[in-house]
Amino acid sequence: DPCRYFHCKRGKVCHLDKHGKPSCICQDPTACPSTKDYERVCGTDNKTYDGTCQLFGTKCQLEGTKMGRQLHLDYMGSCKYIPHCTDYEVDQFPLRMRDWLKNILVQYYERDLDTSGYLTEKQRTKVKKIYQNDKRLVAGDHPVELLLHDFEKNYHMYVYPVHWQFHQLDQHPVDRLLTHSELAPLRASLVPLEHCITRFFQECDGDQDKLIALKEWCHCFGIKE
Repeated sequence: DPCRYFHCKRGKVCHLDKHGKPSCICQDPTACPSTKDYERVCGTDNKTYDGTCQLFGTKCQLEGTKMGRQLHLDYMGSCKYIPHCTDYEVDQFPLRMRDWLKNILVQYYERDLDTSGYLTEKQRTKVKKIYQNDKRLVAGDHPVELLLHDFEKNYHMYVYPVHWQFHQLDQHPVDRLLTHSELAPLRASLVPLEHCITRFFQECDGDQDKLIALKEWCHCFGIKE
């Protein structure tokens, strides 16, 4: 099958012409496999799609138009009302996000104690110190005053998780810059839970070049140079 190893970008599928030569054509959104309710996604056009196949197939069919350029995955789940993010909320956002990233790494480390594979040996060494010191704040919904106090008192515990998340996202290409598409997996999964994440990422881009450099990322999270 000539299509077997023929790669097409999202929204396109491999098609053989009459000579058996493979090429990429737009996915027919109506031919996408059926999905469960929890696989629905919301597009930037504020329409709910049955899944990413349907969304990117629709985007492909609109290629070359303004609507096609503007259509992206907004967030996971059906479209819903996302409240406006206030100045106060966006100021508090890094406190919760830093704590969340730290908790993720601690959870990965705990899982690795039973079955390795989540973290590399180098990452485990870095997280081990955080894990040993992290019996003070149990994961949960803490008041911002406590999170701020802990950040100031135990600053060193929050630096690595912030760096780690940046490098997890910086993949295509690895260039110490985060593009819109590299941020999308994190942003799309968090928007329904953290309505300030879109504004937070916009304000992280200090020079407004649509790229977030490592220096800008760390500055947003309160990490010193």
